[in-house]
Amino acid sequence: MEYKGLKVGTLLSVLAFLVGIYYRESENLLQKRLTAVLEGLEEVETKHVGSGRPRVAIGYGICTDVYIDAKYLITYSKDVGDPEHFDEIKSEDELLKSFAYYFRHGAAAERFMPNGSLFNQLVSHARSFSSSYSNIGGNAPVMAFRFAKEGCDVLLAAKMTKSLRQLIPSNIRVAGGDVQQDDIHLVLEYKRGETWGPFTSSRANRYIVHNDANNPTISSLEEFDKLLPEFAPDLFVVSGLQMMDNYPFPEGMRFSRLMKVKQQMINQPRSTKIHFEMASFAEENLLLELSELVIPFADSLGMNEQEIANLYSLMYNGNISLVADSNPRVATVLDQMRLLFKLIRKNGKSIENARQLTRIHVHTLAYQAILNVKNSVWKNTMAAAAKASLTANRHVCGSNNVDIQKAMLIMDDSFSTSINAGRRIPLDIEKPVSCWDEVFKIDGDNVTIEVCVAPVLVCTQASQTAGGGDNISSAGLVPQI
Repeated sequence: MEYKGLKVGTLLSVLAFLVGIYYRESENLLQKRLTAVLEGLEEVETKHVGSGRPRVAIGYGICTDVYIDAKYLITYSKDVGDPEHFDEIKSEDELLKSFAYYFRHGAAAERFMPNGSLFNQLVSHARSFSSSYSNIGGNAPVMAFRFAKEGCDVLLAAKMTKSLRQLIPSNIRVAGGDVQQDDIHLVLEYKRGETWGPFTSSRANRYIVHNDANNPTISSLEEFDKLLPEFAPDLFVVSGLQMMDNYPFPEGMRFSRLMKVKQQMINQPRSTKIHFEMASFAEENLLLELSELVIPFADSLGMNEQEIANLYSLMYNGNISLVADSNPRVATVLDQMRLLFKLIRKNGKSIENARQLTRIHVHTLAYQAILNVKNSVWKNTMAAAAKASLTANRHVCGSNNVDIQKAMLIMDDSFSTSINAGRRIPLDIEKPVSCWDEVFKIDGDNVTIEVCVAPVLVCTQASQTAGGGDNISSAGLVPQI
């Protein structure tokens, strides 16, 4: 019996040893795979380093972002009930139901909170935690900071307090006067796999509430308008318009302000490229107004997987989608990009002063997809996709260097170029950015398109998710200006 016991014990030891070898080898193979993808992306990124200092003008608005881990600020209880969508958040009960609605999907959301007293209480409570912190926020300034970091000269349209203005880097020129109090955005962050009551997040993301007074009215537009001719930007970026969502404007004021944005876009010379950065929109009427007054006058559009699903649903089905798949297949997104491109180009032909859309960038958790017209004003598409991909990891992990110990690939080993009869493209880890040409027929015209898809080394230890899309989109634009 002792002999048999000895043999069993020896066998178990050998098995444990072999299992250990297997897992070590698997880990080594994974690390080699991630290293190969990283080196491949970095090689493409560095191959197209721009010369000179492109001039980028960007509007509109600024705020102070107050960050807090969501689970510290809001507590789940059975009284929360079923998750529910609200266009705006009027009470703490609505906040909890709305947070649950987006948290369970791992989807980003941004909502206006008209109850100023409740909002201020939440901000004070968030700041009482030692783990909370504050940064300059808002789409325009976050993008401005990234453009400046990438070597651009920047003109930012924003009104702010004198104390906040002191934090703006010297290579960013500000167009806009002073205000007595800066707008604040409360950013409730959560990580992948976190639980909140019965819900588990499928990815790291954030839920934002605000009670803005300055940003919704685009109060810096007029001062910005005065400086634009002298600044003569190579690229003009329109962003931050989601702050108009469900804001209590006097009758006709929102439409009037959007008409001024439209005119500002029309006034730019054709040599100035125009990019519109999408965001989280809840109000269907606003998105409809943007599809008529802003989108037709842009050369380029930037958005995430939620925002493209929203715009696609509006333009194809006539209504908006509240949430979408947080990790959609490449084929799904590419098909949405193709349809939007064709619809916008076709509709633009009947709109006076419209520009022909030539670029769409969709940034998702797993990959970057850029579509632009071949031999158009947009160059270096492959480098743009690689740079956007690397910026995704760098921003979320909070590091200038990508650490493969804190990264993973969630993009499939191969992807289809379309849901219907698409060809499969394998992921080449040594040449990870896949590019190809397609020909679209639009109203009898043949338009040759270049498409590039790059995998993202997803950060597994998120430092912050807010501002991710703005950093990624800006970084992707820089090689293409």
